[in-house]
Order: sequence, then C-alpha cells, then structure tokens
Amino acid sequence: MAAEIRELSYSQAIQEALAIAMERDERVFLMGEDIGVYGGAFQVTGDLQQRFGEGRVIDTPISELAGAGVAVGAALLGRRPVYEFQFSDFATLAMEQIVNQAAKIRFMLGGKASVPLVMRFPCGSGTGAAAQHSQSLEAWFAHVPGLKVVQPSTPHDAKGMLLAAIEDPDPVMFFEHKLLYKTKGPVPEGYYTEPLHEARIRREGSDVTIVATAIMVPRALEAAVKLAEEGISAEVIDLRSLRPMDSRTLVDSVSKTTRLVCVYEGTKQLGIGAEVSAMIAESAAFDRLDAPIIRLGGADCPLPYNPDLERAAVPQVPDIVAAARASVQGKR
Repeated sequence: MAAEIRELSYSQAIQEALAIAMERDERVFLMGEDIGVYGGAFQVTGDLQQRFGEGRVIDTPISELAGAGVAVGAALLGRRPVYEFQFSDFATLAMEQIVNQAAKIRFMLGGKASVPLVMRFPCGSGTGAAAQHSQSLEAWFAHVPGLKVVQPSTPHDAKGMLLAAIEDPDPVMFFEHKLLYKTKGPVPEGYYTEPLHEARIRREGSDVTIVATAIMVPRALEAAVKLAEEGISAEVIDLRSLRPMDSRTLVDSVSKTTRLVCVYEGTKQLGIGAEVSAMIAESAAFDRLDAPIIRLGGADCPLPYNPDLERAAVPQVPDIVAAARASVQGKR
C-alpha cells in the first residue's frame, strides 16, 4: 500500500519552513509586528516564539522603517533575518531600507558584502480589508535590481521556496496571497528547497497559454477545466518567480500554443503582465502568435471595501474563461 500523502495548509507549510530553518541554522531569526505571543496577524508564526524563545522570534514596535532597518543591519552582520510585514501595504513605510539599502549594498561594495534577508508580505484582496490593506505591490519590487521576488501559489512551493530564500545570499521579497493561507496541498516532510528562478507548468495544453501568479493560479486552473468543456485546451503556467523571470518556459509555451493570456491581481497598467507581454513580444515566440496578447489585471482603482465591488476589481474565474475564449476565437 502506498504511503498516505501528507497535506498541509499554505500557512502551515510556511510555519514548518521557518521552524526547519531555525533548527538548521542558529543565525536565522524572525521579526515582525505581533508575530510572537499573538502568532502573527494571520496565525502563520503560531507557537514559534514558545518553541524558539523571544530572542529568535521578536515582536517589533509599530515602525516598519525601523524594523526593516534592523533586519538589513542584522543581515550585513552575518545573521539571516526573516522580517514579516503584517500587510504588504505597510512596505510603503520601509521603501528606503528595502530599495535604497538592501537592494544596492552588494553592488555598491563590489560584492564584498551581502544582505541575506527575507521579507514576507501577506498580500492581495478578498478579505474585505479595503484599500490600504489589500494591495498587490509585487511589481514595485520586481522593478528593482538587486532584489529577488517570488510568489508561490501552493503549500509545497511555499515551504520549498521559503527555505531556499532564507539560504539565499541576497534579499528575497516573499509574497504570500492571504486567500491562499487556508488552501491545502501535499507537502513533503523534512527539508527541501524549490528554485527561486523557475516557473511551473501546472496544466499542459495546446490552444492558449495562461500565465498566472498567486491566487490567480488556482483560478486559472479552474478556468482551464471550464474551457476544456468547450473544447479549448489551456496551458496554465504558475510564474512563481517574478524576478528573475523564467523566460524560457514562457517562450516555449507560447511558441507551442500561439496565444497568451496574462492573469494577475495587481493593477493592469505597468503590472507583471506587462513585463510578460513585452518579453514575449521581444522573443522568437512573437512570430508564432496567432492572436494579440491579452492582459487581465486588476482595475485601475483602489481596492473597494464592499465585497461585490472588491470581487469586481480583480480577475475572477469567468473573466479568465472569457479572455482565453476570446484569444482562441480571435476576438478582443
């Protein structure tokens, strides 16, 4: 009889990765608002303070700028901090430390110093947290040389990519969509890593490529099932890594299907889909396209509090189905 596959939630997978990293390396420690006694705003850190002590799971004051600065300094001195922003939106208060310091120190010191730092960002809409607590700002950070930006969509990848990020010598921005925290999936026990530079083909297809990020990956997979009922074969790619971006997987897929739909939650204008589209337009896949590229992003507005308006402001499964169908049928 085959062994039963162990399933964990996305949040459990992250907590397990943090615990494993702290057990393997005494230099690893956690920082963030309410991550200790309270266990984190989304209960991701759970009982880690009880297990590892207040010296390694540190409740920080309500100052993202100060916390990020301490994390950067600790990384420069040889520690491996993991700093949690309670909401990704609060990173706006710490952009100086992230963009002007962490991202540039290795370059400005000629490689003589590195910043082995992970910053965790609970992000995205769907929880009724309104405009200042629901944004998807990953494209901001993906614009900055010196930062690595990842956005896993499954519990398996959340654990493996977080362990890889903690071991990386450079600052890694780790985005976790809040609606994924309760989703479950198979997660191996013990230590393993996932690469920080590779996309994953979640479903193979032949008619249209759907490139998705974060919560849009399960929505794209659901859309692909509905499209299959119409006779449309959709290939779904989980981008996973925004910087660096896996251009080879994307180019190979689009060259095969000859159509591309980019689905992401951040504002459509200047979002991740714009970069994916431009990269395909500049590649050999461009001459293979049989339809214009379609970008399906968030509305050009702050995220509403009203649940119906909130859903309308970001792509949902019917929107993905309609976009893929339009691409295959040659309509916009």
